[in-house]
Amino acid sequence: MRSSPRTRQRDWQRSRGDAEVRRTLGALLGEAASVLSRAGFAEPRRLARRLVASILDLPPAELLAHPEQVLNERQAGRVRLALERMAEREPLSRILGCREFWGLEFGLSPDTLDPRPDTETVVEAVLRRVPDHGAELRFLDLGTGTGCILLALLSEFPAATGLGVDIAVGTTMTARRNAVALGLTGRAHFVVGDWGTAISGGFDVIVSNPPYIARSALADLPHEVARYDPRLALDGGPDGLGACRSLVAELPELLKPGGVFACEVGMGQAPAVGAMLQASGLAIEGCERDLAGIARCLVARAPARSAQKVVGMRRLPV
Repeated sequence: MRSSPRTRQRDWQRSRGDAEVRRTLGALLGEAASVLSRAGFAEPRRLARRLVASILDLPPAELLAHPEQVLNERQAGRVRLALERMAEREPLSRILGCREFWGLEFGLSPDTLDPRPDTETVVEAVLRRVPDHGAELRFLDLGTGTGCILLALLSEFPAATGLGVDIAVGTTMTARRNAVALGLTGRAHFVVGDWGTAISGGFDVIVSNPPYIARSALADLPHEVARYDPRLALDGGPDGLGACRSLVAELPELLKPGGVFACEVGMGQAPAVGAMLQASGLAIEGCERDLAGIARCLVARAPARSAQKVVGMRRLPV
């Protein structure tokens, strides 16, 4: 039996109402939390709030204050598409295409490493050892990636200039776009190169976050790292120290007398990298720990012209 026009109208209104309920902020948050819970995420409701707020560009407080807010089909579709990707362990930063670092927003690309908070230790180490933030300094960032370390430092040293070097063409293009977005193109330059090869010296500060994962350990990395971060930015060779050996060998020709070198290192690598630095004639100034208490950033200084070469090995934290 065919339904009457009034019945069809009522059914249509009911289905429309059901669809709207499914598209409210509260319903979408519940759906997202359920999907992430089934995918094995810890704290699925917190992650769901981050996902929905980020995709819809909403203040987190609005999610809780207005769960009845109805979303349009496009908004709901964007959230569900991002949710599918997150359930496959794609990091939210990759889904959004950006990552906050040092309070600044950096665009990502498939060629770049996703900057982690641990790397901010390098920026902090330089700030502590270069007290004159108004000085006209020259920075060099070897293996620049997104340019996050160099651009963060230039934001703190308004009279400084910097050069970022990376072997991947796509990476330097991403770093240049980040410099434009942050208004630093006049002071930041990026080139494709193999560490410090063919670069003239005279830098006051050199920083680096080189690949330092031992090749045999790459298979054990978390899925979100192994699948989405470029292997070139992770693979440190058989013992994880191949990249460090290459760049340390070039430091004496690149650093000014008294210049500072700050380098991120992997867990337990500080003593070995420290030995390399001392063998190249640099003096170890210390090793900064990240928020987890891991020795994360090794700092060394080139001797002044009149100083004697440092002899002996200072014991470093593991």
